[in-house]
Amino acid sequence: MKKILEFAGTALLVVGGCGVIRELTGWFPFLGFTRYAVETFGFLDGKELFAYAVYAVVGFGMLMVADRAGRGGGF
Repeated sequence: MKKILEFAGTALLVVGGCGVIRELTGWFPFLGFTRYAVETFGFLDGKELFAYAVYAVVGFGMLMVADRAGRGGGF
């Protein structure tokens, strides 16, 4: 369970962080994979920066839960 949370949390944190950087600068073409994380949801049009920030925060939260689970603290 810990490894699944770590993988998912890391993936969300990377996508969220890269998406924020891409939205703020607009000139990193290699970060284009992040647009698929928001373009698939039509209700997020115009709110991309907020969506990427939420992805990053949720990913960070998942990493914290995985760390706590790894120490035997439970949920």
